[in-house]
Amino acid sequence: MINLKEFNFNANAKPFVKWAGGKNGLINYLMPFIPKKFNSYFEPFVGGGALFFYLKNHKILNSKKIYLNDKNLELINAYKQIKINPNELLEELEILKKNHNKEYFYKIRNLDRNLDFYSLSVVFRAARFIYLNKTCFNGLCRYNAKGEFNTPMGSYKNPKIYDKELIFSVHKTLKNVSITNKDFEIVSLKTKKEDFIYFDPPYFPLNKTSSFVNYIDNFSANEQIRLYELFKMLDYEGVKVLQSNSNTDFIKELYKDFEIIEVGSKRAINCKGDKRGKITELIIKGNYE
Repeated sequence: MINLKEFNFNANAKPFVKWAGGKNGLINYLMPFIPKKFNSYFEPFVGGGALFFYLKNHKILNSKKIYLNDKNLELINAYKQIKINPNELLEELEILKKNHNKEYFYKIRNLDRNLDFYSLSVVFRAARFIYLNKTCFNGLCRYNAKGEFNTPMGSYKNPKIYDKELIFSVHKTLKNVSITNKDFEIVSLKTKKEDFIYFDPPYFPLNKTSSFVNYIDNFSANEQIRLYELFKMLDYEGVKVLQSNSNTDFIKELYKDFEIIEVGSKRAINCKGDKRGKITELIIKGNYE
């Protein structure tokens, strides 16, 4: 058992996984649009949680109810295990770290091909998810049509599979936070007037070849339209709504009745190194002050 008192709980929490579309590079652009006053905070597509951790570190979410959600079950399980079982999680991560090599990576990766995968302990599955994220190619969380993790191993010489202090800082940050694995609409409909909700959905592709296939997300044009209808309804009901999305004609046409701001950002993860450069993205703001 690791002694929690050994660690600096005052260290800033930050995303514990690499995440395609993570918002570290967009936070400075998002901050001017964070409402000065709001009640509860919602993120239906939390992903790596960059904005959540930033707002938490800057005490903007103090005394507020917080609801984090994502469709990716294994990601949400990792959040939950950091929240409730950090010691056991670190013990499993240490075992994975000690055994890491190419053969072992594929053995661990391919466990979800087995029918008994979900009978494995939730702590081990959380450790597996973090291990794969830190050792796979570019941290890309990608699944095939059967829902099996299929990103190949990355070429890291000495990957940092976990950071004890970070795990415990995230553990503290997640105290009293609601963490769920539901459809984004189900979570969003819990909002009330004067709550604040930030949508960071899987971006609409810039072109036919710009996004990898992720069957867990499978966020088609119809899903983007469903999100738009929800965004419009919540805005009408007095919920403070904010969204980031790709700079495409499709998205700009959908949200033409809202304030749309084009901003520069940087791709943190891309399968091609020369594509990890600056791009423009959209911030879409509801009708709040």
